[in-house]
Amino acid sequence: MVRETNRHFKFDWITIILFLLLVGFGWLNILSASHTGDTINYFDFSQPYGKQLIFILLTFVLIVLILSIEAKFYERFSSIIYIISMLSLVGLFLFGKNVNGATSWYAFGGMTLQPSEFAKMATALAVAKFISDLNTDIKQFKDQIKTIIIIIVPAILVLLQNDTGSTVVYAAFFFVLYREGLPKIYLILGVLVLLLSVFTLKFGLLITAILCAVVITSLHFLFKRKRSILQSALALTCCLGLSYGVKFFYQDILKPHQQDRISLWLRLEKDPEKLQQMKKTFAYNLHESEKAISSGGVTGKGFLEGTRTTGKFVPEQHTDYIFSTVGEEWGFLGSSLVVLVFVLLLLRIIHLSELQKSQFSRVYGYSVAAIIFMHFLINIGMVMGLIPTIGIPLPMFSYGGSGLWAFTILLFIFIKLDSNRINEW
Repeated sequence: MVRETNRHFKFDWITIILFLLLVGFGWLNILSASHTGDTINYFDFSQPYGKQLIFILLTFVLIVLILSIEAKFYERFSSIIYIISMLSLVGLFLFGKNVNGATSWYAFGGMTLQPSEFAKMATALAVAKFISDLNTDIKQFKDQIKTIIIIIVPAILVLLQNDTGSTVVYAAFFFVLYREGLPKIYLILGVLVLLLSVFTLKFGLLITAILCAVVITSLHFLFKRKRSILQSALALTCCLGLSYGVKFFYQDILKPHQQDRISLWLRLEKDPEKLQQMKKTFAYNLHESEKAISSGGVTGKGFLEGTRTTGKFVPEQHTDYIFSTVGEEWGFLGSSLVVLVFVLLLLRIIHLSELQKSQFSRVYGYSVAAIIFMHFLINIGMVMGLIPTIGIPLPMFSYGGSGLWAFTILLFIFIKLDSNRINEW
């Protein structure tokens, strides 16, 4: 084995700088969301901004550790890392601490650790290892099933802990599989299932059934030489079965607060007064978040000058709703800048992924980009009311040690793999 001292490494400083910009600006907004207008003691470690400062300092130690480990270590031990991560998720059912209805944390004295954040990194390593194996062909159905099992195991474990937000993130791996050769039919089916689900909830089973019948009948006659009546009948049966399943899942499986969030998003409630009451009762965070963002205007009210932020109108503003602080104090321009930095980071990771000489590094790089993108899309969409409310942090930005460290490990493993590219043939 070639020792690290005999190798040459070139770390991508563009990615590192973008990461530092997000972490630094995120801390400033955590500071804004935490203070109450009094004199600020930057080293008050009883406040969220003080605790986050400690997390950030420890992050630099973590970065040095990650970059000092041999690049091939992450590929060789990816399966072991995955197994350890799954065991940590299982252990939550025995030793986990319940916070806000979710049993997703281990408590160590005054600190908590959320293993579901680190499980995404472990899953990314495992997926990259399996797909890059010489005996794996993602175009083969049996290998597709094995890959899905790797992804779905942590997703189910996290879902059973009542952490819906983290569960949804695992859908990000679909983009990775598609890049590696997953047939387009899965993409088409995924979009159709999503549209059919939304249409069923919005307009009901009867109208959905009629629409499906009309569409499938039309397609049957347009492509009558390629499709039999049996195929069309089977397609219609599947559509109707899916619609019924969606309705059943919504009414009988989802919890009341989850139903309310979807109902508000799709405007399922027809009574204006009841809809307004639901907004005040079940979507208070979202309602106040939208008001905070809109009050910022083009240039914002200024750092530490956000009245709705200082007044604590938005609950959990330093965590899942941190972007509302950006909107109020930095305005449209500041919000656009944050979005731009995230987009540049994602594009940079994708660009570097395409330059990788090993499939393992490329798949892992795309996994990193997909996970960050899913968090970014859901969090900002949720804060602005574009998608249903799902508790999920903004990467490198929201308050929390587990989230910050998990994204640091996720990203800097890829930076280490990319730095080793010049040593690969």
